[in-house]
Amino acid sequence: MQHAIDYFNRLNQDYLAVHQAKEDLFWQHYMGTCGAEVSARFAAAETAYKRFIAEPTRPAELRHIISQVTAEPPFSERDTILHGLRGWARFFDCNVIEDSAAQALMDEIIAAENDLYARRKDFTMQNQLAEQDEPVAASLGELLTNQANNSSERCRQSSQQALRALEQWLLHNGFPQLVSLRNRFARQMVYRNFFDYKVNKTEQMTPEQLFAILDSFERQTRDGMQASLRQLASAKGDAALAPWNIRYATAGDVTRQLDPYLPFSDSLRRWVDSFKRLHIGFNGARMQLDLLVRQGKYENGFMHGPVPPFLAQVTWVPARINFTSLARPGQLGSGISGITTLFHEGGHAAHFANIRQNAPCFSQEFPPTSMAYAETQSMFCDSLLDYADWLKRYALNRHGEAVPDALIRDAIAARQPMRAFNERHILLVPYFEWALYHWDDAQLTPEAITRLARENEQRILGIDGSPRPTLAIPHLLSQESACSYQGYLLALMAVEQTRHFFLQRDGYLTDNPAIGPSLAQHYWQPGNSVSHDATLVSLTGEGFNPAYLSAVCNQTVEQAWRQAQDCMAQARSRPQPPADFPWQADIHVVDGDAILASNAQGDEVICRQFAQAIQQRYG
Repeated sequence: MQHAIDYFNRLNQDYLAVHQAKEDLFWQHYMGTCGAEVSARFAAAETAYKRFIAEPTRPAELRHIISQVTAEPPFSERDTILHGLRGWARFFDCNVIEDSAAQALMDEIIAAENDLYARRKDFTMQNQLAEQDEPVAASLGELLTNQANNSSERCRQSSQQALRALEQWLLHNGFPQLVSLRNRFARQMVYRNFFDYKVNKTEQMTPEQLFAILDSFERQTRDGMQASLRQLASAKGDAALAPWNIRYATAGDVTRQLDPYLPFSDSLRRWVDSFKRLHIGFNGARMQLDLLVRQGKYENGFMHGPVPPFLAQVTWVPARINFTSLARPGQLGSGISGITTLFHEGGHAAHFANIRQNAPCFSQEFPPTSMAYAETQSMFCDSLLDYADWLKRYALNRHGEAVPDALIRDAIAARQPMRAFNERHILLVPYFEWALYHWDDAQLTPEAITRLARENEQRILGIDGSPRPTLAIPHLLSQESACSYQGYLLALMAVEQTRHFFLQRDGYLTDNPAIGPSLAQHYWQPGNSVSHDATLVSLTGEGFNPAYLSAVCNQTVEQAWRQAQDCMAQARSRPQPPADFPWQADIHVVDGDAILASNAQGDEVICRQFAQAIQQRYG
């Protein structure tokens, strides 16, 4: 028994060391705060991490030790060790590469991805912010924000052109070769292709099982989407359906009117207060938040945990978490997108900080942790921002005035008809990747891949191209996130199921102090020791049910507005609780290497420091 305990404890510590080394360098590399030397060290650390989690001797070792411990008489320590060992067995089953040729291909994939990412950082995209001005450099997030909110069609179109130029750069600078490499690896691992490999590993289902769900959702929302497009064209003309116009045509005016109520400088305070009133805590986690756009910084928000939390015998090892967004305060819509990212990535952080198991294999964000399970937590948190009572309580302008009811109704009128269209955007990626990874190498030409993307966008969205062109989505470029995008849609389905449960049980969501403890108990604490479906059963009493999302997508504007009115009326009769929950978080807000704010002297101080830093920089 002592041999098993020693093996288990050593495995926990060895994993923590190799994982933390990789993640610390990952942060420097992706935040653009390092030179080529650190980037090379990151590539080596990632290779070392991949080799550790794919060590071919581990499964047999674990099977042998598990059989020995199982033969011991039952007692509490034996059962605890068995639980941890079985968690590691599942972990290595997802990651082990026993074949040397497959391991060599994985090394090639890592090297190719790092090379593409390094060169991608030097590719500059530009768009126009005003018709009379010269084009300016823009990040991916800035292009999307400009396209959604700029009143000039010429400027919006310049953003779409930049996004499509990025696609072509990727197609001529290594992406087709990455697809080929990934397929060679997957076939060496005895899967049909890389998509087949990833879906089995990340969601524990076959592509056929996945597309049974996705095809059903596509059918259930197709008519509603097409009706919304016809209605939009009738109201605003056929030009509104152009890829660079449709976001602005459906939300641009509302975003402009909401902007004064959601300044980015107040976003940290609103996130802190909202999470505290929900009684969402972080178990002593240390968190580093890099929230502003910056040249050379990775162009997508994310959360990574250099230290996955776990209970090391009787000692709690708290999480260490990094998360990032790409706000440019002062740009129209940046406050809304910035606070959405705070709630989303902060939801991820709360999830992983609250996993309380006896090994870090349960609390890291990669397989066997399901992407859909992880995204359910973050998407549930950012979905709170759409609720009328949240807007009434938190979205205040500089005079302290709340968002008018009429503007909330206008937001619903803009958002609800396009709800099916917006959720179907997620369908673009799995349908595209499933088709792409079926191709042989000879088919993988830039022209053919571009054509596949445009045809897929036309079929799923019903318009001539996506506002966010498929190949401009960063997830396709990393083998960690490639062929996993469908997890967002599966998560949205689980989010609506979760929201329905809380509304039925408690009657409201905003500032509901029962939500944090319920999420922690049923969704967060088990980590990946149970399935996504099992967490849903634990909280809601039923397994995965996509019907709730389809129902929400098919609501009329009037139905959604009546719900919002009821929500606001109930909130008026419900006093707002104080934001005094001890959420146990050590937070630094940074911009690269510069510290902008810290809660070392309290959460009130960090919120004030952050607001002052943003106002001083951007006015």
